[in-house]
Amino acid sequence: MKFLVAFALAVAVASADVSHVVGHSADAVAQVLRSDADVKPDGFQYAYETSNGIAASAQGDIKDFNSDHASQSVAGQFRYTSPDGTPVEVSYVADENGFQPKGDHLPVAPQIPPQIARALEWIAAHPAPAENVAARVVQVAAPTYNKPAQSAFGKPYGRF
Repeated sequence: MKFLVAFALAVAVASADVSHVVGHSADAVAQVLRSDADVKPDGFQYAYETSNGIAASAQGDIKDFNSDHASQSVAGQFRYTSPDGTPVEVSYVADENGFQPKGDHLPVAPQIPPQIARALEWIAAHPAPAENVAARVVQVAAPTYNKPAQSAFGKPYGRF
């Protein structure tokens, strides 16, 4: 009886439809329609587009290439269709100020309330006096030890 139940369970699992799990969708078999890339020592540029509507492009370069303060700057964009069917387009810049995306689907920070803005302006206009800041700093001496640390080497293993 147990064998019959186990066999029926194995047949049910083996015949289950798993096409949605293993990637038999249109996205899994998308064709590359266009793919361009140009990589140079001082920058790069790439673009691609697929048959399912995904596209991306970016270009990057190095600012101050021959200096000690060289930094990379990348600007690009990508687009795709979200699972709910909404088209998503993002343009971005990534440089010494970080990654800065822009898109209609991204949330926008709320406006700062006028009371908070006034308080921040007042704080900026009235910095704390230096003597008050120095009085709040507490000096803590580094710990000193009179005996060397005990070593566990050479001692027999014992009970805890």
